[in-house]
Amino acid sequence: MRRDQVQSYLVGGVNSPVRAFRAVDEEPLVVARAEGPFVYDEEGRRYLDFIGGWGALILGHAHPAVVEAVENAASRGICFGLSHPGEEELAERIAAAFPWIDRVRLVNSGTEACMTAVRLARAVTGRTLCVKFEGCYHGHADGFLVKMGSGGATLGLPSSQGVPSEIAGTTVVLPYNDEGMVRRLFAEQGEEIAAVIVEPVAGNMGVVPPRPGFLETLREETRRWGALLIFDEVMTGFRVSRDGAAGRFGVWPDLLCLGKIIGGGLPIGAVAGPAEIMDLLSPAGPVYQAGTFAGGPVVCAAGNVTLRVCDEEDVWALLERLGRVLDRHLSSLEGVSYVRCGGMWSLFFLEGGAPLDFQEVQRQDSAAFARFHAVLRSRGILAPPSAYEAWFLNTAMDEALLEEAARTIREEVEEARRG
Repeated sequence: MRRDQVQSYLVGGVNSPVRAFRAVDEEPLVVARAEGPFVYDEEGRRYLDFIGGWGALILGHAHPAVVEAVENAASRGICFGLSHPGEEELAERIAAAFPWIDRVRLVNSGTEACMTAVRLARAVTGRTLCVKFEGCYHGHADGFLVKMGSGGATLGLPSSQGVPSEIAGTTVVLPYNDEGMVRRLFAEQGEEIAAVIVEPVAGNMGVVPPRPGFLETLREETRRWGALLIFDEVMTGFRVSRDGAAGRFGVWPDLLCLGKIIGGGLPIGAVAGPAEIMDLLSPAGPVYQAGTFAGGPVVCAAGNVTLRVCDEEDVWALLERLGRVLDRHLSSLEGVSYVRCGGMWSLFFLEGGAPLDFQEVQRQDSAAFARFHAVLRSRGILAPPSAYEAWFLNTAMDEALLEEAARTIREEVEEARRG
């Protein structure tokens, strides 16, 4: 595929903005193939891939069991538009990991999952306001493309052209990890709030874990005021532990949004929760949601075999061992904050320790990150092309590979800081 063809027919040359590599002022990487922990460009150059399908590929690229499952499923029919056994099996596997879940609705993306969860919350409560947190991403639906106003607990402002202010005004945006602002908002407007939606470990401003007490405060306040707590675990679900960030931190939401890993690398999303909430969805209840390709046979085959392999091989223990290799090399870096939560991690070119919210993340040295990214790419390491994205481990990596990569990263961090 020639670059001029890509630029001629695709808007901005890509189908998702981050792939343009503009944040690091580089040409996009055009991938010819991928296998295990590596991607290969059109010239045959090999890169150790820390993007990992943006977290979807916990087993690495082209895992033999996933490829076989996809081929077998496709040979029996790619799209039925009807029920089939694989979708029930995938729902059962999800529910088995989260014992409080009674029902699952499969959709086609994380955006759809979050949209559906908020719609359910508004139906349950009869209220309108949704609370989200600055720096957390829940997809590109209008109600989520909202930024903080200047007064803290104020109605949100559109963060994209084309988002009506009337829709943005149904969302309140607060600073992440700020329990005080959460309590203040509920004290002032608790009876108007339908839902709080949050990435329990933020991954779309780099990896920013919740500080102690933050998730607990969300659970306490939503329960006190009759609002629903929604965890967007599209990124963290089945990655930071088998039962996601909810299990890792011991805080259970009312609704759970999933994606990425549960599709084995194919497009998927899911919203899940207790029967008394989920059974409001059509056709069981009055809250409408539908999708032509939802729960398709091929994606369910990929998801089922991925989750089966994850259980059989206890991938979470393996990812933790791999993560400790990075810990040994990167935790002591000066002038850079290294943060890891399970199989996802970040490097912030930031003095003064790990950031706690989006305002602190924004103080990092993006120019240094861009220099760092370019040199890593030249040395065969593919980092996310933005200082605001998470890096991902997968089980196709091994300790020797990560030892070598971590030494290279350490060298180039120090060089990038010097400019």
